[in-house]
Amino acid sequence: MGELLGIARFKFHPGKVDEYKRLNERAMDLVKAKDTGTLEYAVYFNDDQSEAIVIERYRSSAALMEHAKHVAEVQEQILATATVTGEVLGEPSAELKESLADGPVQLFTPFKSMKESEMGDD
Repeated sequence: MGELLGIARFKFHPGKVDEYKRLNERAMDLVKAKDTGTLEYAVYFNDDQSEAIVIERYRSSAALMEHAKHVAEVQEQILATATVTGEVLGEPSAELKESLADGPVQLFTPFKSMKESEMGDD
């Protein structure tokens, strides 16, 4: 069990992108102030800002669960701004796996990977 990658995709409801941005600022403040194991939390918009992708990296399953607690106060409001789908990639703890089992977030576990240090310099 180690680092986890989260990917969330947002398709905004009409007129809700500014509300999302405001709520996301609050979430970012919470992450900066409270999270101890969040390695990355980045938001990307498409050209017309009708959709966004959020990339989140966590040191561990415990760090992801800690993050979820910290942003809980704005999470429901954020999710109300869009249709949201998401994935968590990695090897989660049994507790995290159980918490994801009935939700909209899909879990993907590793099959095979290669790190930069293992690639050739062709």
